[in-house]
Amino acid sequence: MKENNSIPCRRSITNTILELGRKDKDIICVTSDATGSATLGDFVKELPEQFIEVGIAEQNAVGISAGLASTGKKVFVFGPACFYVARSLEQVKVDMAYSQMPVKIIGVSGGLAYAQLGATHHSLHDIAVLRTFPGMEVYLPCDVRESRKLILALKDRMKPAYVRVGRGAVPDVYDNDDFPFELGKAITVREGSDITLIGCGETVVHCQEAARLLHEDGIEARVLDMFSLKPFDREAVVKAARETGAIITAEEHSIFGGLGSTVASVVSEECPCRVKILGVPDENVIHCKSPEAFKYYGFDYNGIYKAAHQMLKK
Repeated sequence: MKENNSIPCRRSITNTILELGRKDKDIICVTSDATGSATLGDFVKELPEQFIEVGIAEQNAVGISAGLASTGKKVFVFGPACFYVARSLEQVKVDMAYSQMPVKIIGVSGGLAYAQLGATHHSLHDIAVLRTFPGMEVYLPCDVRESRKLILALKDRMKPAYVRVGRGAVPDVYDNDDFPFELGKAITVREGSDITLIGCGETVVHCQEAARLLHEDGIEARVLDMFSLKPFDREAVVKAARETGAIITAEEHSIFGGLGSTVASVVSEECPCRVKILGVPDENVIHCKSPEAFKYYGFDYNGIYKAAHQMLKK
């Protein structure tokens, strides 16, 4: 497995927004007592007039952000993902999605990043819920370079969006900035014809490592980075189904309603093939650190590797 980058995705995002904010005074950052966890300290010091702190009040943060967006401001609202997809869900649904206010929620410490704090602090339903809101976009970047490209692409986009990243630093999936990036399009991280591994967010590097191990066994696995959950790249999934005949999805999310369910729906409609969904089952996650949960539930690189071997034996 690759070593972690020195900075987390959340820092890549705030560095990019600070860079953009210096040139564009319409960029506003809003947070709900999460300046530290969102790594907004430098932005606050340098651009205090473009920053709003609402305290522990996520519903207010979304409402205020939507109001600012209605006046033409480019608003990024920061806070723990678990609260913005639960506590303030009505405001996200009504003030952002229904009203089509182009606020960008940056949900930090998403998925199982707060693993040891238990189910109250997990966000394992966010893809499933937010994809059902008309006009709402959902993105899970996999590393610091993709996080930067995503923010640059979203800055002037007139759509409400949710971006989920973890807490700690993660390995680089991309070694440089020379990779294709387009909203709504999956990125082929590795070519392969025997099986396809599809990940989003922090599972992409695990798919990449699993593919490397499979290559040593003579199995060529295609790896897709499905950072864009909505809009969703149906064409890439259909192409993978037709050309490899077997798909494994890996996600830091419930097995219900997320990446795997979306892939299975597309495949069943367009090009039926075998699909295995790796994620969190219908239970509260065991009390452990995030990497241990990845391993326990089988969506780390070793679990993906084993699932691929089992699928190809059938």
